[in-house]
Amino acid sequence: MSDLEAPPGREGQHHGDWQYGIYLRGLTGETPEHPTALDELERRAAEALGPEPRGYVWGGAGTGDTMRANLEAFRRWRLVPRMLRDISRRSLHTTVLGTEMPAPVLLAPIGVQTIVHPEGELAAARGAAEVGLPVVASTASDRSLEQIAEAGGDAPRWYQLYWPKDDAITESLVRRAEAAGYGALVVTLDTVELAWRPYDLQHGYLPFLQGTGIAQFTSDPAFRAALERPPEEDLPAAVGHWAQVINKVVTWDDLAGLRELTSLPILLKGILHPDDARKAQRRGIDGVIVSNHGGRQVDGAIAALDALPGIAEAVGDDIAVLFDSGIRSGADVVKALALGADAVLLGRPYLWGMALDGAAGVETVLRMLLAELDLTLALCGYARPAEVSRDAVV
Repeated sequence: MSDLEAPPGREGQHHGDWQYGIYLRGLTGETPEHPTALDELERRAAEALGPEPRGYVWGGAGTGDTMRANLEAFRRWRLVPRMLRDISRRSLHTTVLGTEMPAPVLLAPIGVQTIVHPEGELAAARGAAEVGLPVVASTASDRSLEQIAEAGGDAPRWYQLYWPKDDAITESLVRRAEAAGYGALVVTLDTVELAWRPYDLQHGYLPFLQGTGIAQFTSDPAFRAALERPPEEDLPAAVGHWAQVINKVVTWDDLAGLRELTSLPILLKGILHPDDARKAQRRGIDGVIVSNHGGRQVDGAIAALDALPGIAEAVGDDIAVLFDSGIRSGADVVKALALGADAVLLGRPYLWGMALDGAAGVETVLRMLLAELDLTLALCGYARPAEVSRDAVV
């Protein structure tokens, strides 16, 4: 049975049917190689990594209060299933800012993925491509944006921009993203300073200072032009220059220049206040991503899910509203859709799959998420994401 083949007697093919392949293989004594329970998957992934990368992936700002708040916010909202609705023919397909995707799910931009698996961002792109989901490639990647695009093949992709202080590098990165087929720009706003992260500090571990996660820069012509010797010959000098040009302090006035630079849709990531969403809307920004960086930047910040309804109400249907920070299950995706998100970004869980099995592990995590999303929607009485409304949760 193929991954989406329906068993006898079932109508159509749905992502949720992936589970029946597992049950049928169980008849011959074959059980899944990796845990299907996310908490067990997380535990095994943590065991597979050394203390430094484990602390980097699992750690957050300060006491970890914001990370806990993100998860607790989802538990406060409860789904309200509806009965006697025709869900025999279903589809998770959606379109966000011109990007068609098989489900309202993207892979969140996560940097330095090679600390989890040698293939890093290439594994993420390949795993996502197997199910057709978009990857949002990070400026902090350990692979160039062209290499990530090649690994993802025909799957859709967006590019996340950490805005450099050097305008020539900014323009170069944007032009490279356009040329490599990225469908949107995601400007991350909440990391102009690195938060106090006790786990990383305890290990004295910042992989960028070792030259990990700066490939977008070391592969960039504008960045390389400012170096006396190429990074291949003098990596410490390249790291030093990277530290000088990374993360411009961006203000609202800067957005006009980026808007003039590209025709790609622009999204602002890290929005938590309705007024900021309205300002983005007034300045011609195409979308916002409601996010607190997975709890990695401000200890004690509002849970991203708690911020979502107010932001969705503030901008209405005029711009796209996406969400990340705390997605752990298909049920979580449904709750975010009900509270106003057009799509969600999945973060840490796909790294857990990567830690265990590279691209295949990423694919497995995504198939599990899509199966649970499909089944949860169906069991709540919805045939497609667009049908989910505020009355789906209490």
